[in-house]
Amino acid sequence: MSTPTVRRRRLGVKLRALRDGLGLTLEEVAEKSNGGITVAKLSRLETARSAAKAPDVELLLGLYGVDDGELRTALLALTREGARRGWWQSYRGVLSPAYEDLISLEAEATSVRTWQIGVIPGLLQTGEYARELMASIGMSEAVEDKVDALVEVRLARQSVLTREAPLNLWAIIAEGALRTRCVGAGVMRDQLGRLLERGRRPNVTIQVLPSDSPPHVGQMGSYSVLGFEDYADLDVVHVESLTAALYVEDGEQVSVYRDAFERLRAAALSVEKSAERIEQIREEHGPR
Repeated sequence: MSTPTVRRRRLGVKLRALRDGLGLTLEEVAEKSNGGITVAKLSRLETARSAAKAPDVELLLGLYGVDDGELRTALLALTREGARRGWWQSYRGVLSPAYEDLISLEAEATSVRTWQIGVIPGLLQTGEYARELMASIGMSEAVEDKVDALVEVRLARQSVLTREAPLNLWAIIAEGALRTRCVGAGVMRDQLGRLLERGRRPNVTIQVLPSDSPPHVGQMGSYSVLGFEDYADLDVVHVESLTAALYVEDGEQVSVYRDAFERLRAAALSVEKSAERIEQIREEHGPR
């Protein structure tokens, strides 16, 4: 199931909170609106399954008696921004809806904690490594025709790490992922060099979980926790498979993934030891 953009989710949560604060049901709000808004539409707005329009939000704020100018301005701004096009939408026809959702979430997140068993996290990949990874999946001819565009997107996503208020990335990578033997000469060596370079950024933390670690919770699968700082109730977990993506939004379940990440963090090598291990493996991959 695809997940709505963060702005729409934030707006939906606030609209529901305003309604609940007045003790109104969906049906009562629809009735008070005199046909201006239906139960179905209000439900879709609150669950962020539909993009809100300014007239609908203004109507609801009037029904809820919201006269706080700053709050009205903020909610109407969320309404406008929720419909704003992102750079990735120019790649429609290339990206799946689930991938668009991931990029949208990354663009608005303040932090990402990712655990990867078999691959380097997408936000840290080089173009050549990404290209080999895509080729290894055994793509259809239709997808193969889009590889250049997909690599462009993979690299463009990484701008969240260098923007004015950069995303904080904490990546824990299984050692086996660092020992992948790519076909292209020097591809993996360059990729490991990229990890070392990115790891020196203040907003990027990289740890390695050694291959000889005892059984651990990460063996259940890779995942990423996308955090939104002042809106922790909107944190979401992204779990990707070969053919689909799952988004976990339930607060209790998100907490389970957060706790699992902390256990992995404790089991992994320190940041310093991780950098040493990456450099060691890089040398094992031979010269460029």
